[in-house]
Amino acid sequence: MLSTAHPTLWRALVVVLTLMAAMAVAACGGAASAPGASMAPAAPGATAGAAGPIDNPTGGEEQPNGQGPDVGNPRPAPNNLLIIKTGNLTLQVAAIDEALAAATQKIDALGGYVSGSQRSGDEESAYASVTFRVPAASWDDALVSLRGLAQKVVDERSSSDDVTGDVVDLAARIKNLQATEAALQGVMTKATAIKDILTVQAELTTVRGEIEELAGQKSHLEQQAAFSTLTVAFTLKPTPVLAAQEQFDPASEVDRASASLVSMLQGVATAGIWFAIVWVPILLFLAVVGGIAFALFRRLQRRTGSDAPPAPSMPAAPTGA
Repeated sequence: MLSTAHPTLWRALVVVLTLMAAMAVAACGGAASAPGASMAPAAPGATAGAAGPIDNPTGGEEQPNGQGPDVGNPRPAPNNLLIIKTGNLTLQVAAIDEALAAATQKIDALGGYVSGSQRSGDEESAYASVTFRVPAASWDDALVSLRGLAQKVVDERSSSDDVTGDVVDLAARIKNLQATEAALQGVMTKATAIKDILTVQAELTTVRGEIEELAGQKSHLEQQAAFSTLTVAFTLKPTPVLAAQEQFDPASEVDRASASLVSMLQGVATAGIWFAIVWVPILLFLAVVGGIAFALFRRLQRRTGSDAPPAPSMPAAPTGA
């Protein structure tokens, strides 16, 4: 037998097949990530968010002569794009229970379902939130229907993520790995030595694991694109008394009053520091200069008074005999 005569030949064949598979996967990944590859539309007939594989990743049409798709002139197919949509709605309603029931009925009628919910509070502070999974084709209809339940749309947000290129890339990588798996299975049928069989079996296990992992990622993206996620919050219109209570916050008032007091004290402290450091020395200097000037003036005044001639005495008035 070939495996008995040349025990290393089988190992060499397995290594060559493994290297060829790795090169094929790498080449496929590089081609899928090239400019324009990420936006390649799916095959004709596939719907947005469909869970089936994309058989024509290039997006070309079949030629009349049956030679395969015309990849030279691909035509865009917007309806075949896989787009994951997510959104958030906050609705102000008259009654929580009635709004929840009506919203659930409308989403069920569109083919969607409830994937999660939560509720809190009571009476005026009641709050409820529901997460719906909506078919991608019914996204706009769902938004319009839910808006109609609200007295006021408090908030609305939405986003989208195009994963068409990712799904095409995963499909191509899976196809190449499946070809490698088929080749290894062919080698397995011809192997007779236990050592060769175990080597090929290990490679088959590795390839099969990679195929299952990529298939899981592809299926997850397709499911996310098939059913969009919409989270809707329901709140009640606050009463005037409750609104006034919510606007008045004693803690905030205390904080603002404390901040004002601290600001005033800081102003007084700042004025005191400037007075002690700047104005006190200036006032002391002016006081010393003024004292010296006053002392000189008084001394000069006394000296001037001592040098003046004595005033003549007045004669005494005669007295009567």
